[in-house]
Amino acid sequence: MSSLPRRVKSEAKALASDDDELSSPLNSSSESEEEWEPKSKTAKRPRLPKKNVAKPKKVAAPQSAVARKRVKKVAVKEEIVMLTMVLMPSWQDVSVPVAPAEEKRMQLLKPKEEDVGTEPKTLNQKPELSKKAKINLFQGKNRNSVECDEKPSTSVPVAGNQVKQEKSEEDFAFDEPAFKKIKLTTCAEGKPVKNVGGNKVKEEFEMNWDIVQVLSEITNVESWVCANLIRLFQEENTIPFIARYRKELINNLEADALREVQQALEELRTVAKKTHTMIQKLKKEGKLSGCLLTALLNCRTLEELDHVSAPYKTGSKGTKAQRAKQLGLEPAALSLLQNPMELNLFSYVRPNTTGLSTIQEVEAGVQHILADIFAKDKDTLDFIRKLCQQRYICIQSALAKVSSKSGNEKDIDKFQLYHEFSCNIKNIQHHQILAINRGENLKILTVKVNIPDGVKNEFCWWCVNERWRPKQFLKPEFMRILRNSVEDAYKRLIYPLLCREFRSKLTSDAEKESVMMFGRNLRQLLLTSPVRGRTLMGVDPGYRHGCKLAIISPTSQILHTDVVYLHSGQGFREAEKIKRLLLQYNCSTVVIGNGTACRETEAYFADLIMKKYFAPLDVVYCIVSEAGASIYSVSPEASKEMPDLDPNLRSAVSIARRVQDPLAELVKIEPKHIGVGMYQHDVSQTLLKATLDSVVEECVSFVGVDINICSEILLRHIAGLNANRAKNIIEWREKNGPFINREQLKEVKGLGPKSFQQCAGFIRFNQEYIKTFCRMTCPFLISDSSKKAELGSQAPSTKASAQGKKKSKPTPCASRQPNPLDQTCIHPESYDIAVRFLSLIGGNANDIGKSDMQQKINAVLQKEGLEGTAKRLNTTVHTLQLIIDGLTQPEGFDIRTDFDKPDFKRSIVCFEDLRVGAVLTGKVENATPFGVFVDIGVGKAGLIPVRNITEAKLSKVKRRKSLGLGPGERVEVKVLNVDIPRLRITLDLIRVL
Repeated sequence: MSSLPRRVKSEAKALASDDDELSSPLNSSSESEEEWEPKSKTAKRPRLPKKNVAKPKKVAAPQSAVARKRVKKVAVKEEIVMLTMVLMPSWQDVSVPVAPAEEKRMQLLKPKEEDVGTEPKTLNQKPELSKKAKINLFQGKNRNSVECDEKPSTSVPVAGNQVKQEKSEEDFAFDEPAFKKIKLTTCAEGKPVKNVGGNKVKEEFEMNWDIVQVLSEITNVESWVCANLIRLFQEENTIPFIARYRKELINNLEADALREVQQALEELRTVAKKTHTMIQKLKKEGKLSGCLLTALLNCRTLEELDHVSAPYKTGSKGTKAQRAKQLGLEPAALSLLQNPMELNLFSYVRPNTTGLSTIQEVEAGVQHILADIFAKDKDTLDFIRKLCQQRYICIQSALAKVSSKSGNEKDIDKFQLYHEFSCNIKNIQHHQILAINRGENLKILTVKVNIPDGVKNEFCWWCVNERWRPKQFLKPEFMRILRNSVEDAYKRLIYPLLCREFRSKLTSDAEKESVMMFGRNLRQLLLTSPVRGRTLMGVDPGYRHGCKLAIISPTSQILHTDVVYLHSGQGFREAEKIKRLLLQYNCSTVVIGNGTACRETEAYFADLIMKKYFAPLDVVYCIVSEAGASIYSVSPEASKEMPDLDPNLRSAVSIARRVQDPLAELVKIEPKHIGVGMYQHDVSQTLLKATLDSVVEECVSFVGVDINICSEILLRHIAGLNANRAKNIIEWREKNGPFINREQLKEVKGLGPKSFQQCAGFIRFNQEYIKTFCRMTCPFLISDSSKKAELGSQAPSTKASAQGKKKSKPTPCASRQPNPLDQTCIHPESYDIAVRFLSLIGGNANDIGKSDMQQKINAVLQKEGLEGTAKRLNTTVHTLQLIIDGLTQPEGFDIRTDFDKPDFKRSIVCFEDLRVGAVLTGKVENATPFGVFVDIGVGKAGLIPVRNITEAKLSKVKRRKSLGLGPGERVEVKVLNVDIPRLRITLDLIRVL
């Protein structure tokens, strides 16, 4: 080093210290500031890369090989620093606060109480670190990302030095080219590995907005939560897993809110991806300019992107501004704004050139160029959008002239409310938007957005006098061109853009609300409380082909199927057959589908029940929706499950099972065929399918499944599983016998560490069944496992198993030991904390769900409190609460017991018997934004308008969760109006039963 010049020495020292920093990127704040300060000055030297570019350097510099190598390293490092500082946007410095140690997790993620309204420190580290330090953090992240970090567990504590390392490694950056799925490592966390070095195209064309902040603005979710969710979704975590086991990272958000954030994130990623594609295309065609690049990178929605890129698409004739630029009028337009004193438009006149032959054509060309500049300026568009938010903007619909002359009168009458309709866009309801859009698609309605003239006048004044005011005095003729350009930009470009944006925003919000309403209704239907321990008779009503009967046992086994003809004059003879079947199988519950001939079949059974025809049985009946039953009866799944049954009889079996276990039966049907939505054919089918599938996955996961008795179809909908993995689980079960514990799931083909992490907490094990099986196969395991349970060491170490070799398999005896914690909702990653908590309270794992366990837990919590106990166990409050719930819930606990059961009846009320003021009980069939439809047993559902559903009439649980009424709920209503000719019933909600 002594032979090197002084400057090279300093650079080599800087490089050595940089390498030290990369090995441990986050030291204490005081030390890091003292070390990084001189390097930030060194990083600002722009001359060093230029000197290294010169190729004759090798001959001219008589340096040693080591010196040359170090100088080259410094040059490359400085060049990376300079390029990254220029290209990397501010939102790449966002640090995602995921996976710190348990005792420091909430301090790192949530903003302090005294800092409310400010950005969390973990999301904004700019004031604390110099630019060079940020680059070192970014490079340190790329170096270390190939290694498996500690997983973001809510239970396993992490050492302090690991926390510091994670802070640097979690520095957030979008450096994937097209948001492709990243391959997972073999570690148990399934953590994605990012490409070291990134993609140059991606770095060159970054968006000009912060994805975390934009996502927070769209969803009204805290920015630190959005940052956590971005990482969790990138690691392919499922919504049920996040909602249950990562509550402290998401501020205890519910699944619907997580789904909304996920959809918004996908939309933003779609915009970014399409923007980059458009930029690459325009660059290849040679059409990309600096202004166009800025305008494209500012786009946040697809509508903005289409507006900016429309003139440059293939097949476009080009805009008026483009044609004027081709004539060479762009310098004149820019000169009018910047240096109008030297502008002479007569010098651009070319008598023999079209578009330049007269001074009027030259002025028109300049006007078109200026209008194009105004319409694509970000500040101008922001001003007009903000102005519209402060004014009365309305959407209007009217009967189309063509449809009024020739059209179906029935279809025209359906849209009678919208023949002369006008409403403020801030107050219009979602169902009104969907109705207007449907009428417009059918060419029955014409729709327009009305923006008042005051908006135009104020906008034009602002443009001329504020935003686009010339730097020098304008001649009257130039001022006229400027005013005309502003008016032309508003009328021809900006006004249509605003109308498209308003319509698109209203439609998008309406579709999302419709899909979310469908999802809420579906969840309510799937979580209907099952009717256990009953033998049921399912009835699929019909006229000509008769009513199909199916009797199923309490365990869903098919006992008998038959066909009876109740509505062809043979009712009395068929009654004897029905009575004989009910007595033979001791069945006292009849389930009737609500399809064709439902009311007649209901009247038939109600009449026999009132006459006590089925004595000594006390028979009751209920009506259930048979939506999707016919489609399921001819599906491959039904043929595989009931190969010997006629499809008509399969529908009767499905109807009975919908009462016995609604979740297990309804998951067999495609969600959109269940029929609890609104305008489901008018919304995005992709969004609808994704949302409904997510709701089904959420419901099945939260309820949980018994791995040893559940069907393959039900397993598919568990978080982290799919059709292939579910099939492999069933095959493993058939080959090796029942599963004894959750650890055995790792032996299933295709079920890797990530899938195990996602699904393990939602899979249950019936301990009595497992103990019986173990006594028959390996008796000594039961005594051995019970001894371990008493010692509080029966739970396997999740961390050790996660870090073990992939191919190493446990011994047969070790893998066949039952674990009492497997029957709970506690995740295996929290087993060690659960064991320590049991030892703290002096409990036994074999006493899970018993009253003694609850007493011991209450005694400890009264002394130390929930937060104190969590701190003592080095975990979070959410994780400890989940452990307490799992230890205190009785065996076989089902969350659906809190939901409503089917409404069983013995008599029927006719439509003609209804009177205004009558008080009835009914069951909610469907919920929409404008009201709730209730089945009151008269063959026609009544409507409770949304204005009659007040907060005071809802239960306390629904007030707390801000939920409305959903399908399956029993309500008490009052009849307000009966329209017999139109068969319409208007109801008022009294209370929720």
